[in-house]
Amino acid sequence: MPITKISHFFLSLSILFSIFFLLSTLASSSSSSSYIHAQPSGKTRSLYSEILRDEAVERLYELGKVSDSDGYLERTFMSPASVRAGLIIREWMEDAGLRTWVDSMGNLHGRVEAINASAQALLIGSHLDTVVDAGIFDGSLGIISAISALKVLKSNGKLGELKRPVEVIAFSDEEGVRFQSTFLGSAAVAGVLPVTALKISDKSGVTVQDALKGNSIEIAEESLLQLKYDPASVWGYVELHIEQGPVLEWLGFPLGVVKGIAGQTRIKVSIRGSQGHAGTVPMSLRRDPMAAAAELIVLLESLCKHPRDFLSDCGNCNEFTIESLSSSLVCTVGEISTWPSASNVIPGKARNSAKKSQYKPEREC
Repeated sequence: MPITKISHFFLSLSILFSIFFLLSTLASSSSSSSYIHAQPSGKTRSLYSEILRDEAVERLYELGKVSDSDGYLERTFMSPASVRAGLIIREWMEDAGLRTWVDSMGNLHGRVEAINASAQALLIGSHLDTVVDAGIFDGSLGIISAISALKVLKSNGKLGELKRPVEVIAFSDEEGVRFQSTFLGSAAVAGVLPVTALKISDKSGVTVQDALKGNSIEIAEESLLQLKYDPASVWGYVELHIEQGPVLEWLGFPLGVVKGIAGQTRIKVSIRGSQGHAGTVPMSLRRDPMAAAAELIVLLESLCKHPRDFLSDCGNCNEFTIESLSSSLVCTVGEISTWPSASNVIPGKARNSAKKSQYKPEREC
């Protein structure tokens, strides 16, 4: 990871401290106010540094070594590395004084109850799966920072004095690498994951339901529906996440606050042509799907860079919509393959996968 990214990570640790102080405000004892606002003693500052900085960084690097691949970090939904990572995180949760369990979508939960058992809960967390060749802070930072903050409260004897429950969730899937279906874990908790998602297959023909069953997790339609959290039971959700893009660094800002959600759409495109010998079929008689795929990729790139040029005649698009797309739409073709994929054969078929993301402004939320 570049030095600039590392420096921004350490700056983001200040948010970890902020999460700790947010949790501290939930302590119900009369002494909590003076505890929060008083100047920390040398011993307290040492505790902050030891748990919130030193141990947190050590754990990030430890989790970064838990991978299904040699030489780079990769953890996909219900893979052996994801299961091992979950076991490690569960130990850390229990070390921080949390009651733990794994739900039927593989999400790992750690919760501490409050004096007022009926109070709405504060949820904190992130995802434990990764992309291929991932950075060690992606997802893990949000989980470890929450656990570290709660561990300090336990060490200070404040964990049992919370005004409302706090629950840390390590979501089983956010990236969607294995099944090309993002947010399996959080969508289940939000109650928006369709039952049909259980039948989605990976490249080996293993379904989501099979992957869960292979890890001794039984799930059916009824148990999936039961995963939904009642919105009335949730006070709020907080997630610390390293920026995966260059915008903050480019602007010179160490930290940013999320104001909206980037929705994702993933599509697979198959183009059929006419397979033939690369050395004998004249160019004028070719129907090369690879060339067509290249043209489509360039067209998609142009559309996402300059959506106004393509939507100027759109009768249903107002100026705000076009302006929003112009500043937030991104598109990526990250995968392409041909058949039969030989250097001396004009392909008969080309396939590519594309991903579209758009930030949804607050005005549209």
